[in-house]
Amino acid sequence: MKRISVLIVDDSVVVRRLLTTILDAEADIEVVGTASSAAVALTKIEQTKPAVITLDVEMPGVSGLELLEDIRRSHPRVPIIMFSSLTQHAGATTLEALARGATDYVTKPSGARSRAEAEEQVRRELVPKVRALGARDASRLPAPVATPSRPLPAYRATEGGARPAEILAIGCSTGGPNALGEVFGGLPPSLGVPVVVVQHMPPIFTKLLAERLNALGRLRVREAQEGDALERGLALVAPGGSHLRVVRRGGRAFVALDQGPPVNSCRPAVDNLFDSVASVFENRALAVVMTGMGQDGLRGCERIRANGGQVVVQDEASSVVWGMPGFVAKAGLAHAVLPLRSIAGEILTRVSRRTHLEESLGMEHAHDR
Repeated sequence: MKRISVLIVDDSVVVRRLLTTILDAEADIEVVGTASSAAVALTKIEQTKPAVITLDVEMPGVSGLELLEDIRRSHPRVPIIMFSSLTQHAGATTLEALARGATDYVTKPSGARSRAEAEEQVRRELVPKVRALGARDASRLPAPVATPSRPLPAYRATEGGARPAEILAIGCSTGGPNALGEVFGGLPPSLGVPVVVVQHMPPIFTKLLAERLNALGRLRVREAQEGDALERGLALVAPGGSHLRVVRRGGRAFVALDQGPPVNSCRPAVDNLFDSVASVFENRALAVVMTGMGQDGLRGCERIRANGGQVVVQDEASSVVWGMPGFVAKAGLAHAVLPLRSIAGEILTRVSRRTHLEESLGMEHAHDR
């Protein structure tokens, strides 16, 4: 079995040892080198040709962002996982790194009471990402070949969805911040429906993500708070660490947050959001699933379809990881399977310019205030 080769770039010897211990313990992963500086990192990339690189966000001298750009100039496709502290500054730098070409990120352990607990926190987050991204590098893998006895998995896309959508619910994970930027950049400020988003991210990061999306100057975007009313043209991002549900109270639609158990190892979970949207909006719900690991959103899309709503997913070629959208597509739940650049236009064709549930759900337009 060929092991996934990893290069660790971090100025801290403690972190380098921690990551090496975690990754080398996996039978299918191999640490082929470590680097404490930008110069050493660039040399070792050429020497070891890693399948995945982990890169500290806050490097001395040449910063993590500067090194990221240097790597991308010579190695545009190698997956790079940023290793970030769970702080406001590090979160902002991590989002900037994603915008500049980083593939994903892992947060440093916080609140761990022992080295073993810290290792477990990092292992839980890092190992699945190394596996998924190491396998996703198409330049290092043979092209799949279909045979009569073992056909490739196929998806079934249908065009339907009889009723205009009255809400847009989006779920994404790995690669999601950039995908959301692409989609939100293509939606008009006058979008006639409310938007609710689950992006798998920790606290602090989700608030910063909402601020970055809001700065695009299209839709109004902010992190959701308990009791927020749904408004047309307003996008609410689920806060890290809280599930977001849409509820109906007194004839109006609101956001409800809770810290219930993780679902699909995630909190917030896409399944929880989609399930609630299907319950409140029934056949006028539109769910969009974009790039991400795992299958969070699959069960929620089943509920959306069962209630007559619409489902659109991102295609494999444009996804960083075709896990979440892939499971939905292969289950035959998608009305459309599209490249990222086409999703905003598809949303516009599927939402109603005039909302028919305004009176029953008490929604206001975000720009009418």
